[in-house]
Amino acid sequence: MSLTFLAVHAHPDDEASSTGGVFALLAAQGVRTVLVTCTNGEYGDAPGGIKPGASGHDPEAVATLREAELDRAVAILHVDRLVRLGYRDSGMVGWPQNEDPRSFWATRVDEAADRLAAVLLEERPEVVVTYNEIGFYGHPDHIQAHRITLAAIKRLDYEPTVYFNAIPNSVMARYRARWAEEARQRADAALARGEEPEPEFDGEEMDLGTPDDQIAATIDVSAVVDAKFDALAAHESQLADSFFMAMGRERFRLDMGTEWFVRATNPHGIDGPVTDLFAGYR
Repeated sequence: MSLTFLAVHAHPDDEASSTGGVFALLAAQGVRTVLVTCTNGEYGDAPGGIKPGASGHDPEAVATLREAELDRAVAILHVDRLVRLGYRDSGMVGWPQNEDPRSFWATRVDEAADRLAAVLLEERPEVVVTYNEIGFYGHPDHIQAHRITLAAIKRLDYEPTVYFNAIPNSVMARYRARWAEEARQRADAALARGEEPEPEFDGEEMDLGTPDDQIAATIDVSAVVDAKFDALAAHESQLADSFFMAMGRERFRLDMGTEWFVRATNPHGIDGPVTDLFAGYR
């Protein structure tokens, strides 16, 4: 029986960070894999780490660069089909780009859902992955991807199994401890150089974790973790200085060999957690 997996992501690079492992793993298992990327990523960093709005940041040039990076990542992950919906990046919460009528955030949900539903009906995936209702970390484009995916599912003549990417609270606690230690090391290094350390974040931190008992699928991607690392590295303009790349390949292999998901629909009535996104289909 042929099987199809489809993930709906907001920007170039999102596919690698949260589903890079399952894309590579499922491709190796002979599952057809499809990636839908909703925006062009205009408001990511420009080369040299130039931030949106700063002098030298050209949104169109950034989109062109990220298009090429996405093509490289998709090839590394052996994605069978890439669909670019082509909406404009909406920027972070509260940015003026949110109000741009061309932005994904400003697009009517039903319009984008119709376009996504057409892809779903062409591919008829058994399993669909996207983000939860807060877009995992609150980015407007991630929230919109969640909204259009659920709206598109309602337009189908069948019900796929839908999962949201997630990180268990127990794992998030380890990440936070590591980030705190790395911040302390950076502060110590700055003081040793006679410099002022970076100010500590004093805002309200969003809870990115999911209670461990709500994790419905725990997927071992250790066999393809190098492909995930390479796909992330392909997005050099955005991720060269990221948490992922700072780990280095060896540490990445040790720490990033699992991906987790929450089940949003359950047409097969699967009881309890699974280790295969296609449980009930094979």
